[in-house]
Amino acid sequence: MNVHVTSVSKQDQKMSQVAAAVFVIAQDDIRESGATTIPDLLRMVPGLNVAQINSNTWAISARGFNSQFADKLLVLVDGRTVYTPTLAEVFWDTLDVPLEDIERIEVIRGPGGTVWGANAVNGIINIITKEAGETLGGLLEAGGGTVNQGFGLAQYGAKTRGGGTAFRVFTKYFNRSHFPDFSGQNGHDGSHLLHGGFRADSTSSKGDSTMLQADLYSGAEQETIVHSELSPPQNITVPRHVSLSGGDILGSWGHSFSSRSDLTLQAYLDHYTNSGPEARETRDTVDIDSHYHLLIGSRNDLSVGMGYRYTRNRTVGTIDQAFVPPHEDGHLYNVFAEDQITLQPDRWFLYAGVKLEDNYFRGFAAEPSFRIAWTPSTKQTLWAAVSDAHRAPSYRDVGLKATLAALPGPAAVVLLGNRGFEDEVVLAYELGYRTQIYKRLSIDLASFFNRYYDLQSIEPLPPFIEPNTSPALLILPKTFANNLYGTTGGVEASVHWKVTDRWTVSPGYSFLKIHLHTKPASQDLGGPADIAGSNPVHQAQLRSHWEFARGFGWDANAYFTGPLTEQLVASYTRLDSQLTWDLLERVQLSLVGQNLLSDHHVEFNDDLALVNSSAIKRNVFAKIVWTF
Repeated sequence: MNVHVTSVSKQDQKMSQVAAAVFVIAQDDIRESGATTIPDLLRMVPGLNVAQINSNTWAISARGFNSQFADKLLVLVDGRTVYTPTLAEVFWDTLDVPLEDIERIEVIRGPGGTVWGANAVNGIINIITKEAGETLGGLLEAGGGTVNQGFGLAQYGAKTRGGGTAFRVFTKYFNRSHFPDFSGQNGHDGSHLLHGGFRADSTSSKGDSTMLQADLYSGAEQETIVHSELSPPQNITVPRHVSLSGGDILGSWGHSFSSRSDLTLQAYLDHYTNSGPEARETRDTVDIDSHYHLLIGSRNDLSVGMGYRYTRNRTVGTIDQAFVPPHEDGHLYNVFAEDQITLQPDRWFLYAGVKLEDNYFRGFAAEPSFRIAWTPSTKQTLWAAVSDAHRAPSYRDVGLKATLAALPGPAAVVLLGNRGFEDEVVLAYELGYRTQIYKRLSIDLASFFNRYYDLQSIEPLPPFIEPNTSPALLILPKTFANNLYGTTGGVEASVHWKVTDRWTVSPGYSFLKIHLHTKPASQDLGGPADIAGSNPVHQAQLRSHWEFARGFGWDANAYFTGPLTEQLVASYTRLDSQLTWDLLERVQLSLVGQNLLSDHHVEFNDDLALVNSSAIKRNVFAKIVWTF
């Protein structure tokens, strides 16, 4: 109940006062998971659907609507958004933050548009890294195995001579092997990435604090796609080579005017280039954000802020995928205000706020929320919330031109963007309860009921002849529209039980039900079933950590995921296990096994994914870490 979080309202709060469904992945959880990627870490969060498509591509969402283009989940690193407006997705393959440098990951299930803006519809993931002063000294890590064939990290942190500034620098590399395709052959989806960066933190006696960090990465991966040829018409599976590069620089300045007011300014630059597997894209983003916090009297804790973002992309299309126009510039403006009102000290807290945001394509939208928390004792919190959130159109929604299939004739099925595509909207109702039954056992429960309006559908358009080909080509076009609506509901539970001083178990469970419908004018007959059948109804996990004598530790983590009926993906249980040994005071050895129950299994098989799916392979690797 005393765990602190900052992502719910952009200010420090105890969990006992938070009126939201929050799960915190702490550094201990990261070490005990045996994970090497952030997506694998997220499997422990009830209410998140984490599915691996192939060796380097993921589908991750909160409370439904999962796909490679999971457009209702906002992901941030230290407040810098890594959600791309091109395809409305997160590039999980390049989100390669050193896990040792993560202080915690705050996962909010449910809308967060009042604070974070559009696309924080069903959840927010904020990856918060450690200050440089917490990572002094050196760290060397190396390992390898069957899938993670080779990986390593070298890092060093120190303080300047005056002691007011701390910094760290790091370089990181991994080489990941391919997975098999559904026929057991090479899936051509291996990858490698080289990543480096630094962070510096400074404080002054005048109440000022500054932070500057930067990252650069370069790598490559293979992907397998279905390529359409028109003469003669055929659809063939081909491997493609993808080059990846990018970087960012983020700075923030905080000033405390007094114990009752403070100001934070943050700005970042972000650049990336992806050359495939279908179209090539380069995107540059500049973002400036301000946040002012003021205590008014004894009952009002006010947060206000404003921000501006400019982004531009440049694309080069292919027959498989292109964008019209090929270049797009966007401007985003926002203002927000939220007041935490103490109705009764240490008992009742009311949160009321709204964000106004002018997004790239549709103009201003308002996203209000009202939350209330009641703490009848220091070990119990009952909370409820009503929120409105929007998913703004992406470049894919308005400008896509993708060939889905070539047919005899010749003919082509083409998916087109729609410049008239509107915001998707959710009105969410949430109710939750968290309690610490006694000092060794805590329980967190959350339930929700969401009403969605103007969800994305895919509608047929009248066919036409493309005369500028020889022979003439029949085009069977489809386009995006806002012709779906419906509801989702569910419950999520997590338990933390310290059975003995050396043994801890953490069970979790989530239930999700989706009911979607088409508007009378819609001809999208398969959309509602596809969405509902691409998300498991039941998910469960059980994590166990045992500390033995003489520096040995054993972790076993089991994850159950129900079937995806529309994708013909069977239910599966994933078992990960890790054995650690503190060989010396500063040297630790680890032996990790992932997906131990089967040689391979399928987790996701979405027809609209950009890449072909693979079977997820068993992975065993060893790792050594030396700190000095």
